[in-house]
Amino acid sequence: MINTEQQNEPKNTLAPIEGAQENFEEVLEAILFAAGHPVSYEKLGELFEMSPSLVKERVVAYSSIYNGGDTPRGILLLPYDNACQLCTKEKYLPHIRVALGIRRSGTLSNSSIEVLAIVAYHQPVTRAYIDTVRGVDSAYAVSSLLERGLIESVGRLDAPGRPMLYGTTADFLRCFGLSSLSELPGVSSEEAADILARMRKSAMEPNVLENQISFEEGEMGAALFPEGSEDKPAEQ
Repeated sequence: MINTEQQNEPKNTLAPIEGAQENFEEVLEAILFAAGHPVSYEKLGELFEMSPSLVKERVVAYSSIYNGGDTPRGILLLPYDNACQLCTKEKYLPHIRVALGIRRSGTLSNSSIEVLAIVAYHQPVTRAYIDTVRGVDSAYAVSSLLERGLIESVGRLDAPGRPMLYGTTADFLRCFGLSSLSELPGVSSEEAADILARMRKSAMEPNVLENQISFEEGEMGAALFPEGSEDKPAEQ
């Protein structure tokens, strides 16, 4: 028997508000400021009565003005593939730490950075693949990255045992100042060491997942590993 009461329940959508489209930029800024986290183009489209693709187009266009305009700002409008967000600029991290009493925490170990680089450039990947590339067991680093929300399970490999597949998350993009995975730099053998060093520097900043801080120039390195790197909980 079909439950007609459930069928007639209203969908969880936002009611459009008069004047939203005419004041798109101001309304968008207010929503993102109040949210403090990425808001999807789909959700914004319901409010503005626009398709998600049109909302994204307008957000991307506005971000160029917002981030590069003459008005001094301490924040950035970051458009992602499926959402957008307001984040603070990297150069003001010292001021934010002092004012809000934020301690330097949430740093990533070398082993975690190595695993994160492998996942970012070769996703979706299995734990076995990561272990093979690194030459050591990566269980602890994978678990740590899952807890931090930088990688996630994206399915299972169609193979015996159906091992878990891992990929990066939206929080990963936010942490390293990327709008999409297409912005990951191409890496040559000459550039790899320098890029990995930059990534490690970014990873030493405060836990951006908790403090809504992004990095303008954060870059992912290739899976290059220093001699003697090991998975040690103490490094976390």
